[in-house]
Amino acid sequence: MSQQASQTDRPSGRQRRGRRRTVPVAAALAVGVLALGALVAPAASAAPGPDTLQRSLDALVHTDGVPAALASVTDRSGRTRTYTAGVGDVVTGSPVPADGQVRIGSNTKTFTAVVVLQLAAEHRLRLDAPVDRYLPGLLRGDGIDGRCITVRQLLQHTSGLPNYTDYLDDDIRPYQPRELVDLALRHKAEFAPGTSWAYSNTNYILAGMIIEKVTGRTVAEQIDRRIIQPLGLRHTSFPAPGDATIREAHPHGYYQESAGGPLHDITEMDPSWAWAAGQMISTNSDLNRFFTALLRGDLLPPAQLAQMRTTVPAESTFGPGARYGLGLASIPLSCGGVYWGHGGSIPGYETRGGVTETGRAANVAVTVQPTDEAGLKHLTAVVDRALCP
Repeated sequence: MSQQASQTDRPSGRQRRGRRRTVPVAAALAVGVLALGALVAPAASAAPGPDTLQRSLDALVHTDGVPAALASVTDRSGRTRTYTAGVGDVVTGSPVPADGQVRIGSNTKTFTAVVVLQLAAEHRLRLDAPVDRYLPGLLRGDGIDGRCITVRQLLQHTSGLPNYTDYLDDDIRPYQPRELVDLALRHKAEFAPGTSWAYSNTNYILAGMIIEKVTGRTVAEQIDRRIIQPLGLRHTSFPAPGDATIREAHPHGYYQESAGGPLHDITEMDPSWAWAAGQMISTNSDLNRFFTALLRGDLLPPAQLAQMRTTVPAESTFGPGARYGLGLASIPLSCGGVYWGHGGSIPGYETRGGVTETGRAANVAVTVQPTDEAGLKHLTAVVDRALCP
């Protein structure tokens, strides 16, 4: 689930098991901790347009070796085009479902942040209140004190809390949020709150716990009632506890140890270890609708949207010139300006995309996490092509 790859951390060498397969834990919830270099410019000979984007997806399959690539592009008038390349199942060779469902990893963080900001707008919590106000006594550890960490610092990754996904073991099983926080608390703080920036999934587990404490309802219920239903995101869901399936048409997701290595089907997996940091399922088109509505002001009052878009440098995770607000990143475009989105990386799927200031939206997904920096650059460049027609 990753950070600009749902992106929280890229493979650290630690392994975890999923449905009889072994996959790296850290790769599960990331947004692209592989530092991204400059965007790869579109080929000079290729004229901008739908054919160029299709060729770009084909290249991800034939050159980078991803089993499948999917894209959805929505222009400023609301017209949407979808694209696919590759196969939906490497065993049967079945076609890729158009706009199929995928696990969206750390894109979940933006949904979680929206709910927190809605609660702030309703005066049910304060962004600059300490975490201890809502979860008294929970955060105590080496350099860690919940009386000194604010809700805002959780959403902006400036808390200094260790990233629990760095320490998950090989046992994929149902997890409770408190277990994940306790795992992080066994380790020393990365830095004093508010003094630096570092992507940590622990922040969003705590944000989810605060949502549940304040509302008395589950994170899944709050995201569904406040975002999914109002926007009509018919193909978006927060899986129920223990649900390892993807219920609608979807391409299979795969884990690959290294470039050219064997592909292991990791489609079915209990994602409770990701929870409010990366558990959700959606489609590229639903993500376009979500990010467009968010940036248009349909989900938050102006004051809270402005706070969400108030950013700090986040280049270590999202690449050169990138910045991070409250569950939302701004990424530079080769054609000028930026796009706003998040991205997600979880075993089996990698998603990237967002919305430009002019309202053009694009999301791209592949069915294996890139194993090297070059693969991530190529995926990011496809998003850039889609948003710079």
